Amino acid sequence: MSTDTPTIVLVGHGMVGQRFLEALAERGLTATHRVVVLAEEPRPAYDRVRLTSYFSGRTPDELSLTDPGFISAHGIELHLGDPAGSIDRAARTVTARSGLTVAYDTLVLATGSSPFVPPVPGRDAEGCFVYRTIEDLLAIEEYARARATTGAVVGGGLLGLEAAGALQGLGLATHIVEFAPRLMPVQVDEGGGAALLRTVRDLGLTVHTGTGTQEIVIGADGTVTGMRLSDGSELAADLVVFSAGVRPRDGLARDSGLAVGERGGVTVDDRCRTSDPHVFAIGECALASDGRVYGLVAPGYEMAETAAAAIAGADADAGFTGADLSTKLKLLGVDVASFGDAHGTTDDCLDVVYSDARSGTYRKLVIGRDGALLGGILVGDADTYGTLRALTGSVPPVAPEQLVLPAGAGAPVALGPSSLPDSAVVCSCHNVTKGTVREAVTADSRTTVQEVKRCTKAGTGCGSCVKVLAQLVDEELAAQGVEADHGLCGCFPQTREELYEIVRALRISSYQALLDRHGRPGARGGEGCEVCKPAVASVLASLAPLLGTSGHVLDGEEAALQDTNDHFLANLQRNGSYSIVPRVPGGEITPEKLIVIGEVARDFGLYTKITGGQRIDLFGARVEQLPLIWARLVDAGFESGHAYGKALRTVKSCVGRTWCRYGVQDSVRMAIDLELRYRGLRSPHKLKSAVSGCARECAEARSKDFGVIATATGWNLWVGGNGGATPRHADLLAQDLDDAGLIRLIDRFLMFYIRTADRLERTSAWLERIPGGLGHVRDVVVHDSLGICEELDSLMTAHVRAYRDEWAETLRDPVRLARFVSFVNAPGTPDPVVGFVPERDQIKPDLPLLTIGPRPLEGSAQR
Repeated sequence: MSTDTPTIVLVGHGMVGQRFLEALAERGLTATHRVVVLAEEPRPAYDRVRLTSYFSGRTPDELSLTDPGFISAHGIELHLGDPAGSIDRAARTVTARSGLTVAYDTLVLATGSSPFVPPVPGRDAEGCFVYRTIEDLLAIEEYARARATTGAVVGGGLLGLEAAGALQGLGLATHIVEFAPRLMPVQVDEGGGAALLRTVRDLGLTVHTGTGTQEIVIGADGTVTGMRLSDGSELAADLVVFSAGVRPRDGLARDSGLAVGERGGVTVDDRCRTSDPHVFAIGECALASDGRVYGLVAPGYEMAETAAAAIAGADADAGFTGADLSTKLKLLGVDVASFGDAHGTTDDCLDVVYSDARSGTYRKLVIGRDGALLGGILVGDADTYGTLRALTGSVPPVAPEQLVLPAGAGAPVALGPSSLPDSAVVCSCHNVTKGTVREAVTADSRTTVQEVKRCTKAGTGCGSCVKVLAQLVDEELAAQGVEADHGLCGCFPQTREELYEIVRALRISSYQALLDRHGRPGARGGEGCEVCKPAVASVLASLAPLLGTSGHVLDGEEAALQDTNDHFLANLQRNGSYSIVPRVPGGEITPEKLIVIGEVARDFGLYTKITGGQRIDLFGARVEQLPLIWARLVDAGFESGHAYGKALRTVKSCVGRTWCRYGVQDSVRMAIDLELRYRGLRSPHKLKSAVSGCARECAEARSKDFGVIATATGWNLWVGGNGGATPRHADLLAQDLDDAGLIRLIDRFLMFYIRTADRLERTSAWLERIPGGLGHVRDVVVHDSLGICEELDSLMTAHVRAYRDEWAETLRDPVRLARFVSFVNAPGTPDPVVGFVPERDQIKPDLPLLTIGPRPLEGSAQR
């Protein structure tokens, strides 16, 4: 036992462990106690719920849950890669693997769980993995890229489906083996499992249900070659991932003599205290007082807060006696949710079911004898999950039959958060009620979702409640007589979508006319603002063929509306110089054009860099040099790559079947066709695309706004991906399309996005925001549910016909060229602040020069 400052030792630094540290800090215990953390993994706590997002571009650092500076700010001693090895309860000490021994006053076990690997022969062979940590994912990725073409996942639960998606994303033909008769047997029933199975198979995964793994077949070199199943069948596989559930990691507690459950888990009371009053256990390693081990993060967070409160001596009447097991996940792009008594185990309950096999939608509500909502299952369409979960245990204000019908299927009402009681929990991760959210808006004057999230923590866990949270904030503001303003900015009360419709319907061809006729009264006749000017400019450019205007961003009024980059058709860099990015369709380039780029870079002293978009960027051009550089590039047959604009950037490609032995379609030819078709298309945000010639997915198409992956019979179209700051795996829109069908759907998807997206909204955010999500978009662009496909087709046709290269057009126009100067009254004078120094046989910005400050010429006015 420690004799000086009281010491709290935390064993384990996962999601629950980090939440426990935050709870200690919130209660001031980090200021009065020494806090020591013994962590097994080599990195601080990270978001295990979103682990699979690593394969869609999210880095391990981006998955971190530990805010920079949190550990040091609170004086926490964090020992990474040094797990606890033993506990001496009599001496109250913990000894780590390194030999470090720490005395404790309070010990908290947050050791989590370990993957369950069925005891089948061959399970330890090379090529067998579990799916639990970032290190597991790194090992799987390395092996898959080097040695595997076919993978198999043992287990069709939550993590199993995520693992299967990861293997498919790595280019492996993928099998899922599930012993139960359906996928996700814990969360969904037979009907939900059938809907999920259809969707998963449509994604190209092979599913084996109702059969188990009997043996891992091993080759002569000791590596995996296949699996033998309990139904007598065999399948070839050179990589196997076990994801058949987890078991509490209670070995440390068991070895120290703490009480554990018959089937595992450290036994705790409602204060999360073990059989030793000085030791607590939280999260997946604990057997709660209701006899259950909770494998979800939300109950773990509750246990963390309960233990922190008990250590602080507060909340004597509060405790952890059980938790809501509701879950909402997006697995392989499919929304799956369950809540309450999802399987209808309550006596005399009734099921109300809606099922649509065509769209892969299944919705079931379980209703009690008294009409109360007991639970439900949602597959394919889980938009109402937040509201329905919060209504569990009460009688809904409308008939349950109306609640299962999707929008547009005859449902006469839309049940919103206003129907919830204040006691309803809207965020189960942090146990935040509707009343708490309302109080944040009314008493604390929080008027945006972000402010409410910071104040209450609602929406900062799994994120499934954010939609309901936004509705609550809007409703509460409206109740106070404060109308939620969704206008584009202080100049326009309309959204960008509404402004697009106004311009399209009324054929308004100028920003000033739009502002004067449809702006807010106080903005009419004014100059607008830096929010609406580029947004409206983008709309006008998108509709230019329809409006009969040139669409060139430097023409007339348009020139004054543009962002900094569009002003000079180039990307402004940090030292005031600009970059040049010629288009290289599909990443294919001739040696002659490569030589031209090299000669231009050499002659103008530019820095050259090959980008991830399969083209070459040239950096370090002064503004007055841009026309001279582009004149040479245009003469050589290059066009603008639109790296400076909110438009199509690139369509990447692999070499496809022309060169690659795995390729099944000509991905380069398709990528070139797509890039040349959509070049210059102005949109709410930048657009990126890629075409992969086979399922190995070397072009990373599923991290793009629209991605194309070849199949043996055609093309699969994926949409809404994003590899930026908030990565998102694309969703499958359609499959096995021929060339014409593929291009037709991309045309419609892009034009529908341009028509309905918000300002600066990527396709990924748009697809998650738009009512009905992917299903609605599919109905519109595939099934023409709104009757606008002909119009979308004609708009794209008009764009293709009207396309002109912006730089070629600029070089032919003296008025446009006149703007490319640093000083309007000294056009031949370069900006003296733009300087460079050598580095690695190239140049880099002379940043110390910038600290001196600008030195304009006497009597000059800098642009």
